[in-house]
Amino acid sequence: MGIIDRLTADPGLWTEITASGLPVIEPRDDGQCLVTFLWRGDAIGTRLCWGLWDELTRLPGTDIWYLARVLPADLRTVYYLAHDDDPATPATSGGSGLRHVDPGNPRRVHFPADPVDPADQEGWASLLELPGAPAEPWLGVAASSVAGQPEILHSEAFGGDRHLTIHRPGTGQPVLVVFDAYNAQKVLRIPETLENLTAAGRIPPLTTIFVHLPDDTRDDHLSAVPEMRDFLSGELMPWAATHLGAPLDGGRNLIAGASRGGLAAVWGALELPELFGAAISQSGSFWWAPPGEDPEWLTRRVTAVPPAGTRFYLDVGILEDRPLPGGSTMVQVSRRMRDALRARGFDVTWSEYTGAHDYVNWRRTFADGLLAVTAPR
Repeated sequence: MGIIDRLTADPGLWTEITASGLPVIEPRDDGQCLVTFLWRGDAIGTRLCWGLWDELTRLPGTDIWYLARVLPADLRTVYYLAHDDDPATPATSGGSGLRHVDPGNPRRVHFPADPVDPADQEGWASLLELPGAPAEPWLGVAASSVAGQPEILHSEAFGGDRHLTIHRPGTGQPVLVVFDAYNAQKVLRIPETLENLTAAGRIPPLTTIFVHLPDDTRDDHLSAVPEMRDFLSGELMPWAATHLGAPLDGGRNLIAGASRGGLAAVWGALELPELFGAAISQSGSFWWAPPGEDPEWLTRRVTAVPPAGTRFYLDVGILEDRPLPGGSTMVQVSRRMRDALRARGFDVTWSEYTGAHDYVNWRRTFADGLLAVTAPR
């Protein structure tokens, strides 16, 4: 008898069924798992949000809500429970309120607020990691990881100061520019990944510039816009050359980001091949377009870009299947960007992971991106 049938027959079995934690994960013989999400409480409605989007059903005559899904056994993602239409993620680690983590799941992911951004807010989600989820070999705590050096760069392009955090093993190395600095450091754990890969001899030493972008202007600036190009070429990289010894020719530097940051990274590499020889884009927002333009503007623009030796790493989660502006999904727009770059002659490494638009996948695949774009040609 299945879990829902057992609870239907006897709701008193709740304690026994949930004793080992939630959700209940039952491996199947076909390489998938039956995952049963359960929540108990009074609500008008209950739904699963973020990595998985679905409605829970109330067990008649009880306060028990349930959802059973068959999912790939290698899935890793995050989720939370919501009882209203507000898209905001839970602000605390508590298991109550209109939006909250799964109180029966002790595995939680914290998204801390950036201390240099007054508009930023912390968030929480529950972690779902099925038995076949890929290993994360480069995320271990590095032997000599340090907090990084904070810097402030005044930007005329963006109309204000921009906070930077610098990680460098020395001077004169190529630069890796990473957007969304605080989450990149604290959630993606890129400093640890870089140090572990470097110590293992898998990538060359890189000076990393983490660029903090205020939440209230993030979407305006973290896009394929002239202000971003001017910031990179006229402000950030000249500053890096002066203060960090970064090279400004030969396309030896790298640029990386996720979501809107992935869009900006590809834009930067296409616009400035003399500065950036490679871009890492994780679930890039290639659906984006300037006001008045059709969706996927940058993908169309690729056809007009002169061919260069720039290398690209693109990935996307197979669960990123919700319609975006224009009607396509993230998977579809990412594949079209991949195809456009390859048709223009660019070197593109492509990956589709079993997950959604979430940091717990990007923290693993970032290492894959680094290995791909720094490998000997």
